[in-house]
Amino acid sequence: MPDKRVLVLRPDELGPSEHKTWRHLRAEGGAPENPFLDPVFATAVGRVRPGARVAVLQEDGTPVGFFPYEKGPLGQGRAIGLGVSDSQGAVLRPGLRLDPRRLLAACGLSSWEFDSLQAGQHLFLPHAVEELADPVIDLAEGYQHYTGRLRSTSPGFLRQTLAKERRLARQVGEVRFEYDARDPDALRALKRWKSAQYRRTGRRDRFALEWISGLVDLLAHGDDPECRGLLSVLYAGGRPVAAHLGLRSPTVLSWWFPAYDRDHGRYSPGLILLLRMLEAAAADGVRTVDLGSGPARYKDSLKTRELRVYEGAVIRPGPGGAAYRLGREPARAARRFVRGRPRLAGAVRRTLAEAGRLRGR
Repeated sequence: MPDKRVLVLRPDELGPSEHKTWRHLRAEGGAPENPFLDPVFATAVGRVRPGARVAVLQEDGTPVGFFPYEKGPLGQGRAIGLGVSDSQGAVLRPGLRLDPRRLLAACGLSSWEFDSLQAGQHLFLPHAVEELADPVIDLAEGYQHYTGRLRSTSPGFLRQTLAKERRLARQVGEVRFEYDARDPDALRALKRWKSAQYRRTGRRDRFALEWISGLVDLLAHGDDPECRGLLSVLYAGGRPVAAHLGLRSPTVLSWWFPAYDRDHGRYSPGLILLLRMLEAAAADGVRTVDLGSGPARYKDSLKTRELRVYEGAVIRPGPGGAAYRLGREPARAARRFVRGRPRLAGAVRRTLAEAGRLRGR
């Protein structure tokens, strides 16, 4: 019978061999190379979140699984980078059988919360309470093939966006796109535009949280080809008018933080940038662009298919689990209630936007 143990480490205590094994196990399981499930992302989170840990599952001293998480008060756990991570779960050897509550006990966790659990996470799927659509764009057959499909499914969308790009060039100045920009001014502009958007729509400003701003800076300046930030910028008349910071692996690019200058909003610079980025990404070997869960009309126009991600929590019996249920479940249930009723969800968005408008006065 194999000797099994769980070793809990800080993410930065993992070495090159553990990173190699982590990625090998992910490939063995057939999971996409999503950058949010890469050890580089876990390590970056660990630099800005002191409670970040990775449980290394071992058999006879050999790693057979990695479970990244964050630990909070009373042992309440959450997916690593929860709130900005678009793909969550454990990386396990195919066929490995575990009891999720025993895994949590070995990590000293009373609960483990997730909001973007990757499909195929059989260990945690029984604890999901909601299934969410995650639209993606397939680029494996190239950008021209994709735009040919787009002309068929959303002909007005493509035609109008390209016309706006020509108008932007005529009225503002030469349009230039940089796929992999190293422009600190553009990154600062992106953060400023995104913060204003959060406030305008009544949502919490993520960049007001020091750990998220710090995480973005770390990843934006990273250079690991398996997981790094990718800043793409659209310029008009020599100035940035739209930018996007994504997270990419060799084959997957996650649509993460897009924003644009509202002074140029009538030209739809964010959509122009997205189309330019898709073209460059396809030429760069990216096979899938993950647009992330959450409703948006442009996602419906651009997607080629949908994946599934899941929301929920594993909860152990005891005081910590009870505290999680009391503190988190009512709010989670309320969000599920609203999301399941489109008219009510629209009313909530309008109310948040009005609250943001009043705060901005």
